[in-house]
Amino acid sequence: MKNWSDILITADLPIIEAIKGLDRSAAQICLVVDARRHLLGTVTDGDIRRGILRGVRLEDPVIIIMNPKPLTASTASTPHERLMLMRSRKLRHIPLIDHHGMVVGVETESEFVAAGDLPNAVVLMVGGLGERLRPLTATTPKPLLPVGGRPLLETILIQLAGFGFRRVFLAVNYMAEKFQETFGDGSRLGLEIAYLHEDSKLGTAGALGALPAPSEHPVLVMNGDVLTSVNYRALLDFHQEHRAAATMCVREYDIEVPYGVVEVEHSRVRGLQEKPVLTHFINAGIYVLDPATLGRLTAGEHCDMTTLLQRIMAAGEEVVAFPIREYWLDIGRLDDFAKANGDYDQVFGSGSPAAGRKGE
Repeated sequence: MKNWSDILITADLPIIEAIKGLDRSAAQICLVVDARRHLLGTVTDGDIRRGILRGVRLEDPVIIIMNPKPLTASTASTPHERLMLMRSRKLRHIPLIDHHGMVVGVETESEFVAAGDLPNAVVLMVGGLGERLRPLTATTPKPLLPVGGRPLLETILIQLAGFGFRRVFLAVNYMAEKFQETFGDGSRLGLEIAYLHEDSKLGTAGALGALPAPSEHPVLVMNGDVLTSVNYRALLDFHQEHRAAATMCVREYDIEVPYGVVEVEHSRVRGLQEKPVLTHFINAGIYVLDPATLGRLTAGEHCDMTTLLQRIMAAGEEVVAFPIREYWLDIGRLDDFAKANGDYDQVFGSGSPAAGRKGE
């Protein structure tokens, strides 16, 4: 990897600064070193997201979240041996260490093999009525409303194509013909788009029962009214790393209690908090599902995604949470729609990180 010294960081660097380094680097890894460049650990996108789930603050030092025992390769190894090592451990990068334990480089899988197209299918749920956005949705489906000068769904599709996805299914119901008129077979955007027609409302997961025979690859499922710059490749890596049956994207959401909160135990006041802020993780409307989980659906059955995930957990399979740290906005109300248009140029305009993002 060229310019590998740009991803060297110190153990006391704030996590927020490490995030900036990760976003700038195609390697998607930072190496934590001491003053003599001895390797102390590594920090990846997954390490940061797991830290967020634990409640780590972005102002905390990276030593709190780093992997202190990363897999490394010796400079004495051959390039082929390093590629086989990365593939056997399903890694996209590996630090090179000399016999003194000092970092002398980083190699990435993309240096050996082009990233290429992703084999994963994508299902976008776009059949909703968008009732909270009326009168805008009286004549136009919500995913086709203009955001930043183009239909919201077109931005989503462009982002997916930029990450290497090619096969997309649109689950349609309300004004289904308008989606076909706008996107056709998807070739204009470099995609292969097919349509899952819902004759009746099937919920947020029901249309998945109409998918063709599943492949061996996980399926990305997403609500068609979400504007986000999430790193989809990092999401797929996270899902694979945890060997989960399903991965749910979540977002931190703060609620300020407008009153002083009193902690009471047996009529005795134990504590007082003035207008505390409560932080919760909310469902971000983006999921990765292993193909086997789709067998829990029946074609034509009404099923919400929360119901499907509960079925998976009830069967003893694992559902993991992937925290979104990038831009994310659920466009459900008129003020959300206005905010999306106000934010668009900064997040997705030319020159923004999201606009130029490719397969990484």
